[in-house]
Amino acid sequence: MKFIHLADLHIGKRVNAFSMLEDQRYILKQILSILREEQPDGGVILAGDIYDKAIPSAEAVELFDEFLYQLSVLKLRVFVIAGNHDSPERIAFGNRLMDHEGIYLSPVYDGSVKRISCVEGADTDNASVRTADADASVSYAADVHDPAPDAPTDAFPPVDVYLLPFLKPANVRRFYPEEQIVSYTDALRVAISHMDIDPTHRNVLVTHQFVTGASRSDSEDLSVGGTDNVDASVFAPFDYVALGHLHGPQQIHSPSDRDHPAAEEDNTFHRDHPAAEEDNTFHRDHPAAEGDNTFQRDHPAAEKRTSVEDRSVLEESTEPSAEETTSTEESTRGPILRYAGTPLKYSFSEAHHHKSVTIVALGAKKADGTTDIDIRTRELTPLRDMRELRGSYEELTLRSNYEGTATDDYLHVTLTDEIEVPDAARRLQVIYPNLMKLDYDNARTRGQRSESWELEDLEKKSPLDLFSELFDKQNHKDMTAEQAHYMAAQIEKIWENQE
Repeated sequence: MKFIHLADLHIGKRVNAFSMLEDQRYILKQILSILREEQPDGGVILAGDIYDKAIPSAEAVELFDEFLYQLSVLKLRVFVIAGNHDSPERIAFGNRLMDHEGIYLSPVYDGSVKRISCVEGADTDNASVRTADADASVSYAADVHDPAPDAPTDAFPPVDVYLLPFLKPANVRRFYPEEQIVSYTDALRVAISHMDIDPTHRNVLVTHQFVTGASRSDSEDLSVGGTDNVDASVFAPFDYVALGHLHGPQQIHSPSDRDHPAAEEDNTFHRDHPAAEEDNTFHRDHPAAEGDNTFQRDHPAAEKRTSVEDRSVLEESTEPSAEETTSTEESTRGPILRYAGTPLKYSFSEAHHHKSVTIVALGAKKADGTTDIDIRTRELTPLRDMRELRGSYEELTLRSNYEGTATDDYLHVTLTDEIEVPDAARRLQVIYPNLMKLDYDNARTRGQRSESWELEDLEKKSPLDLFSELFDKQNHKDMTAEQAHYMAAQIEKIWENQE
């Protein structure tokens, strides 16, 4: 059974005062094109952060409504959960009614978790779903079942999809006060322990949390002292965990599968990836100065992207679909935990990410309890890329250097001129209209940077980090693990009371 895993759409997001709605509309069209080609019989997973704000703009709501409508036209099941940026109540609105259309929205967490049971070969026609679920409107429980024309086989049991929205410890303590819930790991462990998971089925969890060991981006929300970490061990009952929250596509090592090839991280977004070495620089002493691909007509980033004329409705993208990556089929020895990542770049720390959709195919259930899982990605091509350029003002404004390149990309420009150029930002915007950020790197700024870095580092330190430093100075020793755990819990309680 095939699923398309998406997350972190952040519809309505603004980056450096630039609205991303046009870019989001474009990429959603491209995703629809991929869905038409892939025809996932399992459905489409949206693992949280549908919107960028708890109270989204009318335009953002309209765009998401449009996207859901197009998915329903394709007669695809859709699984949606609330992320930390979403209002759970808004995401949950109309969820029982939407069930009849094959669009399954996570309810506000009430101690139970919505489960949708999908049967191999079941008809995904919305009319059939509506007929089969007719009784759900009367006696609605946590479970929703798709119609099954044939009984499932032992090799292909049902796929149970669990919708677990973003949770904090306080959300779970409310319903299980007798349980000891101090950390996010505790919260997830308790929530999962009450799901009544059938180990003979193929089990998929859709959730929105930060799993320990994953790599963050600057555009993501950071919790105090890393207290939002969730240990991967809590997800052991599942075959596949469709994660949202982190913007870089990546796969997390599960405790039972740390050395397995399928558990390798997707390094396409890391700063130390080979692609990250190709800094978009252009200055005389740089090795690439003789023919810097940033400015050459044949550079991949220099390809013009034709804008979509009619953006009022989501139609099939006119852009060619991204090429499929090589498929690698693996038999899991533990759950596969994967972040789909954002479909667009939302900060310059993501400039080297390779955005994609994740395609997950759950195969047969084996006698040892493992499941064959095939994971592929399809790369996405944005309307406007997000890039970093570096060079002197003269080099960046020389026609032969920028002519034929994607000058309408979102850019962070670093000027290397020793003398600052008057009104540089406005003058550069004549050539690069979507200039988002302008910096200087010269002898003066490098002299100032040592001081600014110290202040920046201080501002980035969490309350727990600051308390740890104070503890060390006063006691001349580090806190024990037990003391650090206690302080993290106290900080988390203060944090929750402020919300």
